[in-house]
Amino acid sequence: MEKKVFTQEGLKKLKEELDYLKNNKRHQVADRIKQAKEYGDLSENAEYQEAKDEQAFVEGHILELEHIVKSAVLADEDNMNIKGKVSIGSQVKVDRGGQIMEFMIVGSMEADPINKKISLESPLGSAMMSRKVGEEFEVNLPGGISKYKILDIK
Repeated sequence: MEKKVFTQEGLKKLKEELDYLKNNKRHQVADRIKQAKEYGDLSENAEYQEAKDEQAFVEGHILELEHIVKSAVLADEDNMNIKGKVSIGSQVKVDRGGQIMEFMIVGSMEADPINKKISLESPLGSAMMSRKVGEEFEVNLPGGISKYKILDIK
C-alpha cells in the first residue's frame, strides 16, 4: 500500500469530501434511482441508467478515498517548517529572473498549481526541499532550465 503524505489541511479536506460523498451524495443518487424506477420500463429508461452510472462512479470514488485516507501519512509536524529550511507545508517566495512567485509545498495528492500549491515530488518542489533563504538553484523544466532564488520561507 503506497503511502501519500498530506498536510493537516489537505487530509482534513479529503476526509470532508469522503464524508460528503457517503452522507449526502450517496443518498441523492439513491433518490434519483428510486425516482427513475417510477418511470416504468427500466430497459428503455435513460434517467435510470444515468443514475446507476452515477451511483457506480460515486461508490468507486468513495472506495478510492477510503483507501487514500487509510494509507495517508500526516506530514511530521516536527519536521515541517524546520527553522529556515523548505519543507512540506512551507510557504516559499522565490525569484525567477525578476519574477516573484510564492508557493506552498504540499504532498502529491494536494497539489494544485493554479492555487500555488506544488507537490514536493514535482521538479520545482523537490528542488526547493531543504533549501534556505538566499540559496539559488536550477530546475530542469519542460521549457528548459530555470534559475530560482529563495527569498523567504514561512
